Amino acid sequence: MAVDWTASGVSIDSRTVGPGDIFVAIRGPRFDGHDFVAEALAKGAVAALVASAPENLGADPRLVIVPDTIEALTNLGGAARDRTDARVIAITGSVGKTGVKEALRMVLGRHSLTLASEGSLNNHLGVPLSLSRLPGDAGYGVFEMGMNHAGEIGPLSRLARPHVALITTVEAVHIEFFRSVDDIADAKAEVFEGLVPGGVAILNRDNRYFDHLSAAARRNGAGRVIGFGRAKEADLRILDERSEPDGSTVRAKVFDTDLTYRVEIPGQHWVTNSVAVLAATLAAGGDVSIAADALAQLEAPQGRGRRHSVRLRDGGSFELIDESYNASPVSMRAAIDLLKGRQPLPGGRRIAALGDMLELGDDAAARHAELSVPLEEAGIDLVFVAGPQMGHLWSALKKEMQGLHTETSAALAPRVVSEIRNGDVVMVKGSAGSRMREVVAALLALHTEQGNAPQQRAVNGS
Repeated sequence: MAVDWTASGVSIDSRTVGPGDIFVAIRGPRFDGHDFVAEALAKGAVAALVASAPENLGADPRLVIVPDTIEALTNLGGAARDRTDARVIAITGSVGKTGVKEALRMVLGRHSLTLASEGSLNNHLGVPLSLSRLPGDAGYGVFEMGMNHAGEIGPLSRLARPHVALITTVEAVHIEFFRSVDDIADAKAEVFEGLVPGGVAILNRDNRYFDHLSAAARRNGAGRVIGFGRAKEADLRILDERSEPDGSTVRAKVFDTDLTYRVEIPGQHWVTNSVAVLAATLAAGGDVSIAADALAQLEAPQGRGRRHSVRLRDGGSFELIDESYNASPVSMRAAIDLLKGRQPLPGGRRIAALGDMLELGDDAAARHAELSVPLEEAGIDLVFVAGPQMGHLWSALKKEMQGLHTETSAALAPRVVSEIRNGDVVMVKGSAGSRMREVVAALLALHTEQGNAPQQRAVNGS
C-alpha cells in the first residue's frame, strides 16, 4: 500500500535524523545504514531510501527501493540545485576552507536566507547531502569541497554548478597521495569544472599557483578572476593591519574603494581569509560594506581555534585553544604563531599539545621535526606530543621544552592535565586521525567538574 508523504529534510545518520526527514541508507566501510532504517523511521523519518528492504521491515510502504542509494542521494542534490535560484559558492583549498565557509554563512545570512555545508560535509556524500537540503527560496548556498585524491572535486563541482568558485590557497597538504604540489593545484582546480558559464573564480594572489589556477578557471569558462591578498596586483588588497590579542583591524582596497573593518579572530591568515570572504560576497552580488561590518561578529568553528577559559578547582584558571580538528605544516605554524601572541597570566606558561600531521608522505619525518624552529622562535615553554611522527619533533626540541611524548592522545591527555596550573595558555592541535580532541575533552573536564560550562571565545578558525 502506497503512502503519501512530504519531506522537510534529508539525513544519512540515524543518530541525528528528525521528524520529516528522508533517511538515505548508505553502505560504508564500517556501518551499513540499512541496519538503522527501523530506528530512523521510529524517530519520525517519513521515508527511507534503501537498496533492499531490511528483513525487520518487510514491505513497509515508507521504503523507497533504489538500485544505488549513493546515486539516489546525488540525484536528490542535483534536483535541489535545479529548483533553486540561489547564488551558489563552492570553496576549496589546502587550508582555511571551513573557516571561510562559516564566515560566508554568517556574512551572507545578513543579506538573505543562506544554507552552508554543516561541519565538514565536503565529500561525495556530504556535498550532495548539503545540496539536497538547499531550500528553493534560498538566496545563497555555500558548499565546501574537500579531497585527498585527484578526481574527487570535479564531480562535486559539476553537481553544485557554482556561480562563484573560491580556492583559499594551495599547499603541501595530503601530499602523500600526490606526486607534487603541482598535482595538488590541479586537483583543486577541478572546482572550476562545474562553474556556470561566465562565473567568477576567486584566488589567492599571494599563492605561487595564482597564474596556474587562473588559466584553469578561464579554460573552464570563468568570465572573471578576482585576486585577494597582500600582493600589489590583488583586486582586494590588504593595505594595513593592526594585530591585537583578540583580532585585527584591517585596511583594505576593494578594487578602487578603501575599506577599514574589524576581524574578531586573531591571526594573519584570518586577515587574508577576510578579504577572500569580501571577494566572494562581492562576486555573489552581496554588499561588501554589510559583509565587512559582519566580520566583527565572527567566531571560529569548533575545533579550529575556539578559545575556552577554564576555571580550576583552586580558583585559578587557564586558557585553552582548541585546534584539534585538523593539522598540516602550514596550519601548525599559524597556530603556533597565535599561541605566541597569547599572554599567560603571571606564573603561567605557553604550552603546546600536538598530535601527528597525517598524509604527508615521505617527507613526514622532516615536516614534523621542522616544527621545532617556530616553536622555539615563539618562546613556547612546554611541548607535549602524541603519535609516532611527533617523535621526530620531540627529538628536535630543546630539552627544557620537552614535556612528554606518548604514542597516543589517550595516553597523553592525563599527563597534560596533571601539568596544568593557573595562568597557563594551552593550544591543542593535530590531524583529525590523531584524536587530539581527547586531550581537549580532558582539559575541559577540569572545568565541568565544577558544574559550569567553559566560556568560549573565537581565536583562530583555520
